Amino acid sequence: MQQNDSLRNVAIIAHVDHGKTTLVDALFKQSGVFRADQRVDDRVMDKMDLERERGITIAAKNCAVRWKGVKINIIDTPGHADFGGEVERSLSMASGAILLVDSSEGPLPQTRFVLRKTLEAGLPVVVVINKIDRKDARPQEVLNEIYDLFIDLGASEEQLEFPVLYAIGRAGVAMNNIDDPQENLSPLFETILTRLPGPSYDPEQPFQMLVADLDYSDYLGRLAVGRIMHGKVFAKESLACIGEDGAARPLRATRLQVYDGLQLSEVEEAQPGDIVVLAGIEDVTIGDTICTRESPRALPRIRVDEPTVAMRFGINTSPLAGREGKIVQSRAIQDRLVKESLRNVAIRVEETADRDAFLVKGRGEFQMAILIETMRREGFELSVGRPEVILKKDANGKTLEPIEHLYVDCDETFMGVVTDKLAQRKGRMLNCTNNGTGRVRLEFSVPSRGLIGYRDEFLTDTKGTGIMNSYLEGYEEWRGDFPTRFSGSIVADRPGVGVAYALFNLEPRGTLFVEPGDPVYEGMIVGEHNRDNDIDVNATKEKKLTNLRAAGKDENVILTPVKKMTLEHALHFVREDELVEVTPQSIRLRKAELSSLRRYQIAGKAAKNKS
Repeated sequence: MQQNDSLRNVAIIAHVDHGKTTLVDALFKQSGVFRADQRVDDRVMDKMDLERERGITIAAKNCAVRWKGVKINIIDTPGHADFGGEVERSLSMASGAILLVDSSEGPLPQTRFVLRKTLEAGLPVVVVINKIDRKDARPQEVLNEIYDLFIDLGASEEQLEFPVLYAIGRAGVAMNNIDDPQENLSPLFETILTRLPGPSYDPEQPFQMLVADLDYSDYLGRLAVGRIMHGKVFAKESLACIGEDGAARPLRATRLQVYDGLQLSEVEEAQPGDIVVLAGIEDVTIGDTICTRESPRALPRIRVDEPTVAMRFGINTSPLAGREGKIVQSRAIQDRLVKESLRNVAIRVEETADRDAFLVKGRGEFQMAILIETMRREGFELSVGRPEVILKKDANGKTLEPIEHLYVDCDETFMGVVTDKLAQRKGRMLNCTNNGTGRVRLEFSVPSRGLIGYRDEFLTDTKGTGIMNSYLEGYEEWRGDFPTRFSGSIVADRPGVGVAYALFNLEPRGTLFVEPGDPVYEGMIVGEHNRDNDIDVNATKEKKLTNLRAAGKDENVILTPVKKMTLEHALHFVREDELVEVTPQSIRLRKAELSSLRRYQIAGKAAKNKS
């Protein structure tokens, strides 16, 4: 095997919000990608609106910089475990990785997750301890925690010999030693060139490329993105594609492109190890091998972790369907979900007995919420059910469920309520560390289903100061049932428009979700009941007029301001018999069965069967 020393393929991995995308911005600026007088937005790699709004990376992205004649392909990966499929396919293109760790927070659950994937892929790692300018920075302790994490994850002797740099990504500086002068990112560039190898390849092998990503261009059609494992490729060359079935299909790429800064540039040929984009290839999926027609041989496919969460996606069947969205047909929804599964290896789509509903499986509720939010912005109307965990059966027929290892960082005063709430959800405390700073770090083993909907409650309980993170630990025997919600629903019993008089009189019953003038229909959830049972109410009732006038008789009602439901809160709130109606303009909650009479019949039948 030989190495292409004119190239480096580097993945930047880290926990959420440890500064990956900000560091990439600084690498761009100091490598000459931008002109000196060019105005550049922050977090230039986060192109999606949702990424910019939420301050997170959702999709892995590629770019390239040059340093001392060497081309460095940089892959900016997500830090959230729900987007683990993005990390796994990104690592298939890399020949080394930069692990970024916050100098105060240290390694967190997603640090463990992305590092485990990197070590399993056998990649060498450069550790960068970032944000050393924080007042609460503790770089030496964090470095010891990183060594412990590497040992815990079974790193090899070579992987444990990692170089360490200290950085302030926002200021664009990196140092080999913490006391070195803070100048620029040259130490990081030099470490990439000297400590991370160029991509290896066999000069005797013909062209082979593993498809790690798909994109789409209105002008060029489908784009296949991947790293050339062996050989060279030329523009307009006759090639073959080997799919999951092992059959080789002939194809011809209409255009060959490579990354140059943030842009793609067209080339006539590409070198072994380079990350290329082939245009005009229609029938291709992530994990396929593109090779020569003369000697078609498949590479090992990209394998990702099994999905742990499933959700039902269906058409909007409410009386308000079609008023706010342009795309309402089940066929269009199915096509969009299938397109998402082609681009995202962690998502799977299955048909159900109901031809207007589809089962979507993925890594977590947050990943699902991002998909739904993206679809509603594209003009879709749909109804979705509560996220449910995917259970397994062992050899003895026992039910197994996914278990999360949960880390909680909160003030000492909130420790009791957090422990109590997680115990109700069948969580077990594993560890408790008190650093003497007034904050405690708790570790729990808790069922994945226990965390669905808990994040909002946790933030309320800790007054917004708590931090919680988790990663999938494995599967254990079913830990038993527990209530997902301790309150019932206030359900409208007739169609119309919300009236202030009616809503004012409903306020003592619970928390309302609708305002005067909002449309309501039979079966729509207009509030959360104080008690654990559902009640049907008339939200459209107007005040009866009389011919008597008296002081104080006609005063205006003053309603408590309504907290508008966010998509994530709605997904957490609904129970098994409820749905979230999602349109480009609104998020409404409803019963799966809209007719109150039919719901009473179903409930009566269920009670009869129990007895």
